[in-house]
Amino acid sequence: MSDNRGRGTGDNSGSAPYDFGGAWQPSEIEVARRIARKKRNRKNALIAALSSLLVLGTLLVVLVTSPGWITLRDTFFKWAYGFEVLPKIILGFGTNATLTLIAGTSVALLGLLIALIRTSRSPALTPFRFLATIYVDVFRGIPMLLVILLVGFGIPALQLKGVTNNVLILGTIAVIITYSAYVAEVIRSGILTVHPSQRAAARSLGLSHIQTLRHVVLPQALKRVTPPLLNDLVALIKDTGLISILGVTDAIRAAQIQTAKSFNYTPYVMAALVFLAVTIPLTRMTDRMLRNSLERQNAQGQA
Repeated sequence: MSDNRGRGTGDNSGSAPYDFGGAWQPSEIEVARRIARKKRNRKNALIAALSSLLVLGTLLVVLVTSPGWITLRDTFFKWAYGFEVLPKIILGFGTNATLTLIAGTSVALLGLLIALIRTSRSPALTPFRFLATIYVDVFRGIPMLLVILLVGFGIPALQLKGVTNNVLILGTIAVIITYSAYVAEVIRSGILTVHPSQRAAARSLGLSHIQTLRHVVLPQALKRVTPPLLNDLVALIKDTGLISILGVTDAIRAAQIQTAKSFNYTPYVMAALVFLAVTIPLTRMTDRMLRNSLERQNAQGQA
């Protein structure tokens, strides 16, 4: 009997204690679905490859066979000269990176302040809400190039004592003024997406208005608007090149100087590649964060 009990309970080495028919195997229908799915994926990949090859190949043929291709190649794609001036362009890009760091930090703080003022319901802040609304409407409606020109040339024309005439500082101020209006609206939209019940629940727990903003509202709001804020950061990196119109030696200005020396536009192409080397990874990271955010919302039944 002991031997039978041992066999019945699976005491023999190498055998499962309870064998209900072995490991799970997909049904014939599931196997057929998997095979059909693989065939469909291979077909779609083949169609995508052929379509890309056809379109890109056609564009390349049209470009290379155009009458002015030789002139275009020698004027814009003279790589030997491009790599020769690349160190100077990278040195100028250091100005863009520094400006982005300073302006990005200032824009985040100023934009948050404006967003909080605009979403506040305090009667005492009514005039500030009115001024904040005017500020956002005005500087979202004026092209940043005009703001840079007005600030960069207008402030020195006032000849105010104690006010700097440094074009780099004035250009940075113009960038901060413009982007703060955009970022303020992004953060305000995030704050407005937080359901009022969240505030009510926080206040019912004894949190003050400031504590509710800090611990409940802002964490949710900023998490939701992180992808658009990263998009604004990418745009900020590119738009810092506009301060070159004031004479600041950044990547674009350095490329312009080298182009003026040789009458060859390859430095502009190299400057574009330097910007792309920074903005493309940030753009891909933004897309990934947005995709993860949507997946989390779908998993929670919020989208």
